[in-house]
Amino acid sequence: METIAKSDITALILAGGQAKRMNRQDKGLILFRNKPLISYVVNIISKNVDSILVSANRNIDLYQEFGEVITDDLPDFQGPLAGISTALNKVKTKYLLIMPCDGPYVSELLLDRLVKAMEKKDTLMCVAAENEYLHPTFALINVSVAPVLSQYLDDGGRKLGKFFKDNRATEVDFSDQPKIFINLNSPEDFLSTKHIHSK
Repeated sequence: METIAKSDITALILAGGQAKRMNRQDKGLILFRNKPLISYVVNIISKNVDSILVSANRNIDLYQEFGEVITDDLPDFQGPLAGISTALNKVKTKYLLIMPCDGPYVSELLLDRLVKAMEKKDTLMCVAAENEYLHPTFALINVSVAPVLSQYLDDGGRKLGKFFKDNRATEVDFSDQPKIFINLNSPEDFLSTKHIHSK
């Protein structure tokens, strides 16, 4: 069984979207409890990975505080797969940890469970799932999938979940940890945490 070390993993935080439901504000930089949303993710993963990349297409200078910023090779905000593809062609580590910028309740358990699944399974991709519902922006992938993803993009594919499904990614169950996947997508989410306590 393979052992995956901290030095084997580069983290990629996805912060390159248009945030339409957030009135196009840059979600990762919006303050939540007086801290930028992205900082919650960085604080959890920084001590468990070799380095951090931030996939962003605006406010590049501000995001540089949280990691090395990369921008999409593809134009016009073509979704998270574009940022992931760019990262896969850049990193020197064997694995890429994918995380969203808008999940303030993520925990170290997420990375720990994904790593253990990758170590045990004969797989190139592990993705988080909850009650058989895929959470595709929480994943650990072997960088050797880069050419497969490039071909998927060349063929017009843009859906991250479909990419994982089509390529038989191992689904890692987090049904006992629903809070991890709570993300803040709209102004209403920031104004109220009622939905958080109800889960």
